[in-house]
Amino acid sequence: MSKVTYNNSNNQFFQSLKNSVDNYFISAKRKKTGNWNLYYKTIVLLTAAVAIYLSLLFLPLTAVWGILLSSIFGIVLASIGFNVMHDACHGSYSERKWLNETLGYSLNALGGNAFIWKFKHNILHHTYTNVDGMDDDIAKSPLMRQCTSQKWVPAHRFQHFYVLFFYAISSFAWIFLMDFNKYFRQKIHNTPLQKMDRKEHFIFWISKVLYVFFYIVIPVIVVGWQAWAIGFIFLHIFMGLTLAIVFQLAHVVEHTEFEKVRAGENMPLNLSWAEHEVRSTADFAVNNKMVCWFTGGLNFQVEHHLFPKISHIHYPAINKIVKEKCREFNLPYHSFPTAKAAIISHFRLMKALGKKPTV
Repeated sequence: MSKVTYNNSNNQFFQSLKNSVDNYFISAKRKKTGNWNLYYKTIVLLTAAVAIYLSLLFLPLTAVWGILLSSIFGIVLASIGFNVMHDACHGSYSERKWLNETLGYSLNALGGNAFIWKFKHNILHHTYTNVDGMDDDIAKSPLMRQCTSQKWVPAHRFQHFYVLFFYAISSFAWIFLMDFNKYFRQKIHNTPLQKMDRKEHFIFWISKVLYVFFYIVIPVIVVGWQAWAIGFIFLHIFMGLTLAIVFQLAHVVEHTEFEKVRAGENMPLNLSWAEHEVRSTADFAVNNKMVCWFTGGLNFQVEHHLFPKISHIHYPAINKIVKEKCREFNLPYHSFPTAKAAIISHFRLMKALGKKPTV
């Protein structure tokens, strides 16, 4: 098993930043968890998802309207993941643990599994961000090269074109392939998965069965298999594209840094965990309120990685503090002015990584 350690002996940056952020919440008299801005958003998104689902089943829709609504359904489900599930699984949605746990299972309603995701995301990704060999989000793939330490193959020359196909099928692969692979192997990448108790085993299987029942069986019975198949394909195309692109803009863009650890290797990094997070992460479109609303503050990814226990609705406020502290401690703060600029940077990086290395 690989192991990465950070040099936290000199942790002045994060301690100073944490003190400033804590002082902000004290002076503003705000809790770090969600408030009615988040609760209202949850109501809107969940209501929209149920309304679209029922419309697809029971309204007499033309093929065009069926495809359009299915596509929108996929985007809304992705936004539920960004806004509700993400905060809940990090424990930042509410001070009430039971509410975080309950809303975290919204991921199961989307087809995934909250237990596996928490280990993959909260522990591996947030601890070993952009560390090739530990971070499953940049796991080695024969058809995708996401950092220079990964082996190059000739097909990578065209990856900036064909990755869109893999992004489009990513949610389908996640639900029907990758979750089961992690479940049966009891590993995420090269790291053993936390032991699942009987409750989590039961939740894994019952939620997968319920997903098949509500997303496949009922629609096929009500609208027929052809209409269901077309709608299901478009749902996952837009859900997958939305999820993949938003998450890629946080780390796999120009200027963010990567590390490499080999299997079974112990690798000490000569920097603190917080400094590594700043160097390996990027914000985008921080002044765009619509992007922030839709992505659940994932455009404030630097703030999220430094303070995952703080709800995303507070990230615009603490963004100024983070930028100021990065300047004070001479650390890079990566940020793209718009979502478009971040998307261009991601595909420019994928194109550059697709070129054959000169050495």
